[in-house]
Amino acid sequence: MKTLRDVQVGETAKVVKLHGEGAVKRRIMDMGITRGVEVFVRKLAPLGDPIEVNVRDYELSLRKADAEMIEVE
Repeated sequence: MKTLRDVQVGETAKVVKLHGEGAVKRRIMDMGITRGVEVFVRKLAPLGDPIEVNVRDYELSLRKADAEMIEVE
């Protein structure tokens, strides 16, 4: 299983499935990350956390813990 955390800077990935429970999963979905959407990884913070991505024409920063809940292909 490949997660959004494993995607390298400059790569695009397609969301396959969201893992997680309740409020955390709902928050990720509210940010626009849903099944089938393409996510482009823009950059990584110096210490590796957070990850900055482009999704649905806007920029979003995600913690590594949240990125691990997003399965991609």
